[in-house]
Amino acid sequence: MTSPLCAIVGVGPGVSLAVARRFAREGFSIALMARTLNRVEEYAQLLRDEGAEAHAYQIDVASPASVADAFIQVEERQEAPDVLVYNPSIYREVLPSQLDPEVLVHDFRINAVGALSCVQAVLPTMRTRKTGKILITGGGSALNPLPLHASLGIGKAAVRNLAFSLHAELLPKNIHVGTVTIDGAVSPDTRFNPTDIAEAFWTLYQQPAGQWEREIMFE
Repeated sequence: MTSPLCAIVGVGPGVSLAVARRFAREGFSIALMARTLNRVEEYAQLLRDEGAEAHAYQIDVASPASVADAFIQVEERQEAPDVLVYNPSIYREVLPSQLDPEVLVHDFRINAVGALSCVQAVLPTMRTRKTGKILITGGGSALNPLPLHASLGIGKAAVRNLAFSLHAELLPKNIHVGTVTIDGAVSPDTRFNPTDIAEAFWTLYQQPAGQWEREIMFE
């Protein structure tokens, strides 16, 4: 029997790597996906050194064509994901009155639209299997906007709305969509420790049908 596959989009040393380790510990194979292939390959090698099956893929979530191609590669090399984790975001400090509209559109493609592209890439197989988990990293700026984080807050508000809409749409199809909303700065040795946040993602994954939450607030 093959191991289930968790595809993690937007890989860095914090939440996403902690999530990868948490799922790998439970026997999942891992597909790590990010824009910079050399960097994501380092994380894949780190997981392999820890005994996991992990592979790296290049993806530009701002490009639907790149997203589609990346998930084709995942299926060809491993298999279609059982779990999708969407983690990318762009953080920049600029007041909303000074935010260039084109910059906002660029950031929005990564903070929100990329999530939709990735969901649409994995949904056909999940629909066929009649099962699947789609987990999205949210942010507290969706609920408590800060002027300097306007671009990120707009994106996080949108991706939260998208997650809730998908949750309602796909619930009857036995596909669980949920978001972990992190209302604080991720850092070790704080209450926003990546390892603890990863446990919230695992909690969403483990929830049985009939008890699916659409959001866990980490605050």
